[in-house]
Amino acid sequence: MPPRLVVKDIAFFERQVTFARPFRFGAVVINATPQVFVRVEIEVEGKGRAVGDSAEFLVPKWFDKRPHLSPAETVTELRRSLIIARDIYLAQTAFETAFGLHAACIGLQTEACAAVDIPPLAAAYGPAEIDKAILDALLRCTGANFFDGMAANIAGIDARLSRDLGDDDVARFLAGRSRLERVAIRHTVGMDDKVEGEGGVADRKENAGARYFKLKLNGDPAHDADRLSRIGKELATLPYDYRVTLDANEQYADLAALSALVERLDRDAALRPIAQKLLYIEQPMPRDITKASPLGALARRDFIVDEADDSYDAFPVARALGYRGISSKSCKGIYKSVINATRAAQWSAAGEKCFIAGEDLTCQAGLAVQQDLALGALIGVTHAERNGHHYVDGFGDTPATEAEAFLAGHPDLYVRDGGKIRLAIHDGDLLTGSLTTPGFATAVHPDWSAMSPLAAPTAKISLEKAV
Repeated sequence: MPPRLVVKDIAFFERQVTFARPFRFGAVVINATPQVFVRVEIEVEGKGRAVGDSAEFLVPKWFDKRPHLSPAETVTELRRSLIIARDIYLAQTAFETAFGLHAACIGLQTEACAAVDIPPLAAAYGPAEIDKAILDALLRCTGANFFDGMAANIAGIDARLSRDLGDDDVARFLAGRSRLERVAIRHTVGMDDKVEGEGGVADRKENAGARYFKLKLNGDPAHDADRLSRIGKELATLPYDYRVTLDANEQYADLAALSALVERLDRDAALRPIAQKLLYIEQPMPRDITKASPLGALARRDFIVDEADDSYDAFPVARALGYRGISSKSCKGIYKSVINATRAAQWSAAGEKCFIAGEDLTCQAGLAVQQDLALGALIGVTHAERNGHHYVDGFGDTPATEAEAFLAGHPDLYVRDGGKIRLAIHDGDLLTGSLTTPGFATAVHPDWSAMSPLAAPTAKISLEKAV
């Protein structure tokens, strides 16, 4: 039987992170943003108490892109999601499995957030971060590493939130998992990033030797086609094979606009270096339009959903619309990633092409990147978008002593370079060996004294402003 636990305390902290270069995706440009850190204390039945951690960016205008909200207001939403979730988790006073606790809280969280106009994707952020910290504490208390613990289903994950699966489906999937020793990085090319020449997409000093590339789109078929043709010319000069994915971050207005892009990919000779290497197109249309728009003939290309993944039912719904895959992001929930990976494996075994993809949300060096990397290495993600190391200079504003501790604890993941400690990329890959330490993929606790308490959310956005 999986161990049962109760949460005794949840604390939130944050640290500002300044970017080394602007990152533009969708309609937002990020130059700096806070990173939240979660510290949870649990009591495990019959085993005592333990502390666990997690971390994630408070990313503006991704979880909620509604135009009446400013970037700062969407960050406030995420802070409020965390605080609402803390109250709900602490109100559960009976011993329960880690997943049982998640299952008891996620519906309450969605309802409580809806009451203050926080949509489901942002609502899930709070539980996602708390669940990671709880799992870290549970693994530390039992002395298990993430991969062995999950293979034994230490969290007690079952199918109660996924009606299309059975409990045995989940247990069998987890029991058959083994850690990927290497995960390839997928280098992100933001809308403002340089394309040609020194510092461009084919410059090894910029792309770190990546064999996979994620190219951002802006939703204008003509503009995107022109930019993709320029990127394709550069990638074609690489002395090795490569693959690409495209990500529109909901910028394509409808199926007609998306069709115009796909038709150009199919017939434009200038786009062949992209079209022939294209793995999939990610979240092209707004989430609401996505859920009402079957892909039809467009499904000749592989598409995945990301921002439309706002519930445990999202993948089956997307599959019925012609989508082949869904993203895994620890900020959307580690348990949902496991459930979706179980689905993809089951559907693929039945002869249907379905997959789960690793899409990073600028996970930063340290806790965030390690926990998201471990999740991907568990569920079989062979290449993952890893843009945090590109847009932030090493550990950024992290205190030097904390960065040194991560280098010492995870020497296969970090390297000292140019006076900075940075993510270590080996022939385009990240190594996962040191993630087998007891706990959720980290041998190091962050320096809590070098952070501020989570900023108190400002008042809810008025209905008058929203109109």
